[in-house]
Amino acid sequence: MLKVENLHVSVENKEILRGVDLSVEPGEFHVIMGPNGSGKSTLALTIAGHPRYTVTGGRILFEGDEIHELGPDDRAKRGIFLAFQVPPEVGGVKIIEFLQQVLVELRGMDPVKAYDLIVEKAKELWFREEDLHRYINVGFSGGERKRLELLQALLVEPKLLILDEPDSGVDVDSLSVISRKIEELHRKGTAVLLITHYGRILGHLDPSTFRVHVMRSGKIVMNRGGEFVKEIEEKGFQAIFEECGCDE
Repeated sequence: MLKVENLHVSVENKEILRGVDLSVEPGEFHVIMGPNGSGKSTLALTIAGHPRYTVTGGRILFEGDEIHELGPDDRAKRGIFLAFQVPPEVGGVKIIEFLQQVLVELRGMDPVKAYDLIVEKAKELWFREEDLHRYINVGFSGGERKRLELLQALLVEPKLLILDEPDSGVDVDSLSVISRKIEELHRKGTAVLLITHYGRILGHLDPSTFRVHVMRSGKIVMNRGGEFVKEIEEKGFQAIFEECGCDE
């Protein structure tokens, strides 16, 4: 479904990705790990179509079509959803009104039915109905912001869900519910690309369900099964890179 071929990406004329190859089939679960600065978030934002990131080589295909020249709105309409590492505040826009508009535009739902569905799903992520009348992320904690991102994903049910460090700034309780909802979407058929630099959230997930890709200096240098997370946690990235000969 998603195919990244020899992808090179620059930001402000500085090359960040230096030839990334990655394939994600429908319904698969992939995890991208690596130390800070390895290019993980750049890969996520480039797939989603962030205008700051310039593709200088290679290509991105989604369901067989090249998409690297499409805007983020067109990619979203095709079924690509990015949950941000730091979800932004949007003052003046109420959560409920935003989500209603999303369901009306993307799923053709009646606004009243959309409202009821939003309230129902919001409760599963510990939001009260009155919380939905607040402005998007204004005054929200890290956990609330990440739970709101998952609420959007649950409502949209994207073909591909990209999660950029969903465990950063999140308390233990929020991490538990976020993990359960990620698994729920995966069971329903959503392909997941989860990006993190440590295995905190992965400890809440079944390692048999996902594959791990390790990035270093803008490239994917290792591919292993989900059990590899434990080894990374025990040894650290530098020792792993030395063992595989990819620290040069």
